[in-house]
Amino acid sequence: MLPLEGIVVVALEQAVAAPFATRQLADLGARVIKVERAGGDFARDYDTTVNGMASHFVWLNRNKESVVLDLKSDEGRRTMDKLLARADVFLQNLAPGAAARLGFGAEELRSRHPRLIVGDLSGYGSDGPYRDKKAYDLLVQCEAGLVSITGGRDEPAKSGISVADIAGGMYAYTGVLTALYERERTGEGSAFEVSLLDALAEWMGFPYYYTVYGGKSPSRTGARHAAIAPYGPFRAGGGAQVFLAVQNDREWRKLCEEVLALPELVEDPRFATNPDRVDNERELTTAIETAFAELAADEVVARLDRAQIANARMRTVEEFADHPQLADRNRWHEVDSPVGPLRALQPPVTLAGRAPRMDRIPDVGEHTDAVLAELDDDPA
Repeated sequence: MLPLEGIVVVALEQAVAAPFATRQLADLGARVIKVERAGGDFARDYDTTVNGMASHFVWLNRNKESVVLDLKSDEGRRTMDKLLARADVFLQNLAPGAAARLGFGAEELRSRHPRLIVGDLSGYGSDGPYRDKKAYDLLVQCEAGLVSITGGRDEPAKSGISVADIAGGMYAYTGVLTALYERERTGEGSAFEVSLLDALAEWMGFPYYYTVYGGKSPSRTGARHAAIAPYGPFRAGGGAQVFLAVQNDREWRKLCEEVLALPELVEDPRFATNPDRVDNERELTTAIETAFAELAADEVVARLDRAQIANARMRTVEEFADHPQLADRNRWHEVDSPVGPLRALQPPVTLAGRAPRMDRIPDVGEHTDAVLAELDDDPA
């Protein structure tokens, strides 16, 4: 038995953030009923790269049941309310105010269904001057200041993944778990909200404190670190790159003595402390790459491993898909879908003695008839 078996989640969701949250709940055994419009969640049409299906949708929607309802109709709203009467959790990420206009605002639902947990996920929150502003992932990254500190020295860049959506989805997921735990003690449901800006703002804690109390923003340093050195990519023989990270003076000493064979760098005043190394990062990089120049990348990695200095080789996405660590630990699993079996990663949380849930990705409205038949059979 998975931890959330018996929990019913009704999700009025679209795009990335809310579907990411509910997929985590479904992975843990919750029954997730995904309510879609007639055309389906628009993320279904982002692309057709996964044998005709959209990569975002495949990633976010396994283990769910798809029900199509017209919530602008009286019949659709009545059906939705019947679903919510049987549910433990309602999570939605429509535009601000849209759910309330349909009769599914948190206050109204809590009065009708006292044990229901209601989660609202939005771009900027339910009040304030940005309440009605459209909020897509890139735009929230911009508003949170993330883009200003990401990229190379000459040009800012967004994160390569939907980090604002993922942050919001993860806090919505933990919000549901917290509310379920609270209900176990009180017997009452509750309501909570998460905004993408609030979620990503939390993740901006380091640059916020660094800037407000240090007097300047962290520099854009590409794959390097704005406040730790050496940290990032370094060229080895033949131009290959090796990434390494030194976290403290003990590791710095080991790097100089055991990897670079340059013990004199330990006493070099330019590199005596981490702030010194950050201030003199260009000279530091030159010293390290000069020592690496005659070594193949594999030899650099071997030396770093022997000295227990954290390191990595930069993999492409194709190489990640064949990562030996994931393969050796059997982290891949097949899931069914409307276009046939697809390879997917197992959930990150591994439960001892219990197989993960890896059920089908639904087609639009695939479960409408079955779910509505359950409602018709309900004597209530």
